[in-house]
Amino acid sequence: MKHYLLLNTILFLGINTIGAQNFVKQIQKIKYDQLDGVETSNGKITDVEFYYLKKQIELIKNNVVDNTVFKYPTTNLTFRDTILYDILKGDFNLFKQTPDDSLAFDYYSKALTKALNKSDTILVTESSKKILFQLFKSRQSLEAYPNYLAIYKDYLYDNNELATYRFHKYNYQGSAHRLEQIDSLKIALKIANQTSNNFLKGKINQMIGVQYDFFRKERDSSLKYYNEAKTWLESKPYKKFQNELFGIYGNLGLIYQVDKDYNTAKYYFLKADSLDIPKYRYVEKVKINEVLSDNAKFRNNWEEALHYLALSNKYSDTLNEYNKAEKINEINVKYQTAEKEKQNLVLEKQKTKNQNIAIGLGGSLALGSIIAFLLFKNTKRKQKLAEQQKEIESQKLTTVLKEQELTAIDAMIEGQEKERQRIANDLHDDLGGLMATVKLHFNALKDKDSPELFDKTNSLIEEAYQKVRSVAHAKNSGVIAKQGLLKAVQNMADKISASNKIQIEVLDHGLDNRLENSLELTIFRVIQELITNVMKHADATEATVHLTNHEDSINIMVEDNGKGFNPSQITKTNKGMGISSIDKRIEHLDGKLTIESEKNKGTTVIIDIPL
Repeated sequence: MKHYLLLNTILFLGINTIGAQNFVKQIQKIKYDQLDGVETSNGKITDVEFYYLKKQIELIKNNVVDNTVFKYPTTNLTFRDTILYDILKGDFNLFKQTPDDSLAFDYYSKALTKALNKSDTILVTESSKKILFQLFKSRQSLEAYPNYLAIYKDYLYDNNELATYRFHKYNYQGSAHRLEQIDSLKIALKIANQTSNNFLKGKINQMIGVQYDFFRKERDSSLKYYNEAKTWLESKPYKKFQNELFGIYGNLGLIYQVDKDYNTAKYYFLKADSLDIPKYRYVEKVKINEVLSDNAKFRNNWEEALHYLALSNKYSDTLNEYNKAEKINEINVKYQTAEKEKQNLVLEKQKTKNQNIAIGLGGSLALGSIIAFLLFKNTKRKQKLAEQQKEIESQKLTTVLKEQELTAIDAMIEGQEKERQRIANDLHDDLGGLMATVKLHFNALKDKDSPELFDKTNSLIEEAYQKVRSVAHAKNSGVIAKQGLLKAVQNMADKISASNKIQIEVLDHGLDNRLENSLELTIFRVIQELITNVMKHADATEATVHLTNHEDSINIMVEDNGKGFNPSQITKTNKGMGISSIDKRIEHLDGKLTIESEKNKGTTVIIDIPL
């Protein structure tokens, strides 16, 4: 569990002027929605920085950035000023009455590129968050999400950024792969709760509620998190907050409607309908009036049902007119573009005609050159084919060697487990039985002389006997026993936590049924090795083991709050024995191993194994 502390000094961020430091402080206040506390003019920030802060406040309060961003003077700007302008131009295009997503993305990307070139931590996070929000808002181009998440992750500097990163990461994983992310989102929520960002707390609670509803069908849990989200998002009177309440009110209404509490459902539907939303979101007005119409039918109020159905149709017509206007505007833009291209084509044809005259004059001389070129190209092609054939043979050899290595690993693992079983049996059956017999013989001496010597000897034998039993059971513990993988991991965690040196928590989902025994055995050994590494190297006080069965795959995630390390130091040729053993086991199962770590910020190991 990695946690970031708010940095006590902004110098670490590469910000080393008083004015820039003051600007960062104002950004922090906006991040926590402390809008009235933002200093707007005191000579400590540039005019453009002041303008940027002002527009960000307007965006939160009114959900719009006016077009003055294109009219503001652009002379004598610092490099940071140009980045802020690009972000504002992106905001204008994303939040105007008729949004232009592609243009907004272009401006945000331009700002991010400039900020990365200067390694400006604050402006990299500002611009990358804008892009991630846009991708989240549109739910399109999900394939672009991981790239921007990776950039954002490299510049995290406080708990707010860490929680925001985790929100986007697990939202992406849930949306792109249709996988449950409840436990991961709860970790993000725990971090967000350490901040004053009410908006972020509301959004994470909302996402957890959606996941409970969609994946687990647990309506009580959904209601709990929806109501928590509602509390946070109702805490501020800003448009940014109200826009998110539409979905929460609608989802609350749907849950109560399924539970046949129609009056409470209507209450929440009407609260959603009362919110003022822009025309391009009229599809939501269509839907909310549709469910209000259904709600009236369930209450046998047919007049009211017809009223809301008529409203739904009205909003649908309005939306259609809006879409038509959009299409006409799009056609006009395409027509103007086509006319321009047509003019360029005429000029290009004239240019080509002039070139053809010159080419004709030099045709005879060029023919010989062309033949020579073709001969040269044919020779190069043959050389390339030979090189490709050689590469294919090399890959075949590598594949054979790899298969042999995996077979050897399989045999090694099987042999190790058989040896463990043999030792356990020998200890328990042979030596254990012998010790029990010795104990019986000593009991026969009880009535003879020296009872004190008897008691002492009997105590020593009992102690030896119990040690033999504990060794046997320890060697034969885990998934070999009848309890299975989950019970084995929980027992291991409880025993280690009892030492009070490190607390280990086990969170599971979907492990109601046993897996194939050899698979459980391998997974248990992997987790055992990971926890051993944490205890030996991490200097951690807390660790969490997540086990999630996704039906077609199993996900293992082990997180700690230890000292971390640089994952780039782990290479194919430079791995510790523990990591190497784990990697080979996972590779043998066609799985994937990912290590996320930073110095002093803990380590997360993620393993995905197909079933």
